[in-house]
Formats: sequence, C-alpha cells, structure tokens
Amino acid sequence: MADNRPVFFFDIDNCLYPKSKRVHDHMSELIDQYFIKHLELSREDAYRLHQEYYKTYGLAIEGLVRHHKIDPLEYNRQVDDALPLESIIFPDPTLRKLLQDIDKSKVKLWLFTNAYVTHGQRVVRLLKVDDLFEGMTFCDYAQDTMICKPHPEMFAKAMREANVKEMKDCYFVDDSFLNCKKAEELGWTTAHLVEEGEPEPAVKACKNQIRHLEELRALFPQLFKAQ
Repeated sequence: MADNRPVFFFDIDNCLYPKSKRVHDHMSELIDQYFIKHLELSREDAYRLHQEYYKTYGLAIEGLVRHHKIDPLEYNRQVDDALPLESIIFPDPTLRKLLQDIDKSKVKLWLFTNAYVTHGQRVVRLLKVDDLFEGMTFCDYAQDTMICKPHPEMFAKAMREANVKEMKDCYFVDDSFLNCKKAEELGWTTAHLVEEGEPEPAVKACKNQIRHLEELRALFPQLFKAQ
C-alpha cells in the first residue's frame, strides 16, 4: 500500500536541544583548531576563514573541501565526532512526549540535518528520541559534491529520501533563518524556532515563528493525536 503521509522534517542541532547547551561553541572551537592545525593559520585568520566559509557555503567543511582538498571524513572525526556530547546532552522527556503525541498515522517524522550521519545519530540517541523518527537526511561528507541546507538540492534530496512528492506535504522546523526562508520559498510549511532569550529577526524568516517546540501543538493541531 502506498504511503501518502505528509512528512514533518526536524532539524537536529539547536532545535531538538536548546542553544544554551553550547554545542555550537564547542564545535566552533574544534573547527578553529582544525583550521589552525591543517592550514597553518593564526587563530585570527582561522576564525575569519571559518566564518567566511560558513557564510558562503552554509558549512565550514564545504569551503575546506572546495579550496583545500581536505579529507571530509577525517575532518568529521576530529570535529563533530570529537565533541564531548555525552557530558552535554541528556534524555529529554518533554521532547519525547511531544514527538510521541504526533499522530504517526497522519504524518511521518524525519530528521533533516547539515551534520554528518554519525553526529545526527549520536544526538538523537543521547536525547532518547532516536526510535521516534523513520529516517534521516544528512549532509553526506563522503560525496565528492556536498549539498547542505539551504541549497534547494538538499530539500529535494530530503523529499526523495523521505518519499514525499508534494511541497505542500512537507512540514519543517529549524533554528536557522536561512533554512526556514528557503523552505517556505519552496512551498514547505515552515516554523522558525527562535529560542527564548534570542533576538527576534527584524524580518521574519517565514510566516510561523516559535519560541519553543511545544508551540507546534497549537500551530499544527491536525498532526497531533486527539487529547
């Protein structure tokens, strides 16, 4: 029987867990160290180039592969996989309850990340929600050409992998302004997560802006089990 359920795509980092966990800060430090070590740069130059690649490509690693021919899987080992996540991320019963309350007969849950698969799997396992998603679309560092959000090809890849044909059948939540802006432009029903304490953007990324994932209940009541 054909599975015609819409798909709810969830970003992972700074979305399934709060920014206050500072995982991104740990990661930025490891990325800067990688630039210093492998490109023989000063700390200032490493930081500047890291930011430049991040702004240009959406991922520092894409700039490294493109311009310096580094081994992306080795980079992943020294950066993402080296993060001390076990001492930062812990099971989140509130998140688990939210995801369990989504009606899986009506919608498929899918992870959608710019990280490599090993990082994504580790985060959801530590949060104890890995069993609630049917799959994951990730940035494949092993490919010659890396695609990541907000490139339209990455959204097309996610739809292909999650087996959803229509843009209108795609729901999405992410903390990235650019990713949410692009998703809505493409026709996805999008919610931009701007955590409490974070400044709201001067112009909204998309129609729906939330402070907490719990707000998805009120935003998309049709996707949740009847209480």
